[in-house]
Amino acid sequence: MPTLPWTTPNTPRPNSQVLVMASRLEVRSLKDVPRFFLKSLAAWKQVKTAPGAVGASLIAQPLKGVFWTLSAWEDRQSLYAYAKAEPHYSIMTSLREVTKVSVFTFWDTTAEQLPITWPDAKNRLAEQQRTDAAG
Repeated sequence: MPTLPWTTPNTPRPNSQVLVMASRLEVRSLKDVPRFFLKSLAAWKQVKTAPGAVGASLIAQPLKGVFWTLSAWEDRQSLYAYAKAEPHYSIMTSLREVTKVSVFTFWDTTAEQLPITWPDAKNRLAEQQRTDAAG
């Protein structure tokens, strides 16, 4: 599946700091992919209207059972509010049982650095996965 391109739900303030979050989620079995995919699209729809969201993109690799998310937020509080809001909270809770591997990484950048590129995000996720494995 092609990447859902970077979208800007809310224009960030010029010269502001933003919080970026990237994730890599792998399902336990390919039979879980359709459910995971459909729920991912619901979460994607929600992020496009979330207060404080200043950018987001998604990659789904259904034949590999891997899903990648990338989002930027005005601040940590905005990200946490989205994570706790419905339907995101129920979606993530319901998908925990079918998730084999999950890696999350966070970093700060400036609004002028947006959009974040997928190669940058994937490199940061790989580094985070190495750090997690070593710890």
